Amino acid sequence: MTNDSRIPSRPAANGHTYWVIPDGYIPPDSCGTLESHESICVLNTGVTDAALEITIYFEDREPLENINAVVSARRTKHIRTASLRSGEKVIPTGVPYAITVESNVPVIIQYSRLDTTQPELALMSVMAYPLA
Repeated sequence: MTNDSRIPSRPAANGHTYWVIPDGYIPPDSCGTLESHESICVLNTGVTDAALEITIYFEDREPLENINAVVSARRTKHIRTASLRSGEKVIPTGVPYAITVESNVPVIIQYSRLDTTQPELALMSVMAYPLA
């Protein structure tokens, strides 16, 4: 915090507590030295650790539920979706999915995909959609 009165004070935590990412897809192949992957990028600006509950939805099967992650206070975390597990179940590659992220404190979420299935790799990064 600054003592400069010209700069407005900010709340301890910025963001929202419920986020939706409707377009998930882990590319099944990689080409070259970089690995195709997707990440949920979380920023916690508050002074309380963020307890996240992640749910993965599919077109043709039941969701993967009760996936938990923690983002420490005043920290960022990049969560690779290929690392998410619900018991023994994981997100299969090459299958469309969607994500919801619930947090006990406000956080900011961005979603990134690196597609290296061809030499002309593609990087996509978008803000998730906040609902609460």
